[in-house]
Amino acid sequence: MPAPVNTPPLFPTHSPESLLAFQFSSWYPRFSGHSIKSIVIRPLSATFREYLDSDGVFVPEGAEDLPAESTLSDDEGDEEAADEPVRFAFPELDAKIREIIAEYGAVFPKLNFSSPRDAAWMLPASSPLKCTSPADVYLLLKSSDFVQHDLDLGLVFDGCEPAYPVDASSSPYELELVLRKWYPVDRARELRCFVRQENLIAISQRDPNHYDFWNERETQDKVVNAVTTFWEKHIKGKWEQTQGDYTFDFLLTRDLSRGHIVDFNPYLPRTDPLLFTYEELHDILLSCTSAHDVVPRPVLRVIDSPSHPAAARNAPTHQHNMVPFEALVMSSGRDVQEFANVWQEEIQKSMAEQANEDDQHSA
Repeated sequence: MPAPVNTPPLFPTHSPESLLAFQFSSWYPRFSGHSIKSIVIRPLSATFREYLDSDGVFVPEGAEDLPAESTLSDDEGDEEAADEPVRFAFPELDAKIREIIAEYGAVFPKLNFSSPRDAAWMLPASSPLKCTSPADVYLLLKSSDFVQHDLDLGLVFDGCEPAYPVDASSSPYELELVLRKWYPVDRARELRCFVRQENLIAISQRDPNHYDFWNERETQDKVVNAVTTFWEKHIKGKWEQTQGDYTFDFLLTRDLSRGHIVDFNPYLPRTDPLLFTYEELHDILLSCTSAHDVVPRPVLRVIDSPSHPAAARNAPTHQHNMVPFEALVMSSGRDVQEFANVWQEEIQKSMAEQANEDDQHSA
């Protein structure tokens, strides 16, 4: 009688322990030789978590590379001072961030799992995510919706079996700040790779834009071979915690022959499948498991024309998060009412300057 065939589920099961394997401090030591230079800062204070979770977008006092200024006038009394909102300052963390920036030249930040890519527009478009001061780091983290995921245990361990925490002492979760060496990245060469049951099943272009070179069949074959060779040599067999179920982001070298690891993510709905659906990835997995001794090549998907359904439109990425940069600069160290007053003064000043310019032009 033939043995029953076990069909793999759409998504693998992740325990709290296996999910924690995807936080940066867990995987980076094993793969640091094939990834971007990075430094992990932990533990972080409960006050820092409180700052990230607080309302508004502002940077802590002393985080900017400028002399601190007092916001209290001499005639304000103790009663008014007692009503001051909570102010945040992290001098020790500022010093550590400055030390790392001095070593790397510039950094881009992330927390345990998430990076503030959705807040890249906060800094100059010519150098997205490039941080040269503690204020830059805080501004990106504070402006990002993505990193909020890492502050909520319910989100971090959503879908785990058994539910977290089984034993808080055996699977602790501690917030960490990661500073990675910044350098210009050609997003056209970024890929997301999908691995199920220790099979590299699919590769997707990450950037939702059309690039002509991706249309060349020779280039596609070269990239699939480069990714497969790298995965087999440096990654395969090293994710026992997840039984070989994971995704990894990969940045190709300019000649598309090699690359390095950018990040790992769990094979779960929270990880964007990009140019695939998880149902399509499941079908590819089933075809792999039915191939027996034959190992199929991973399926590569790219945006092959400007009219591709997934191609980026004119609207900026993550536009729903955007507010004027000047507003964020002026919000530094101020509560909502203070910021509103300063913002109104700035608007009136701008209107007066514009009216003066109009008068000069009409004269």
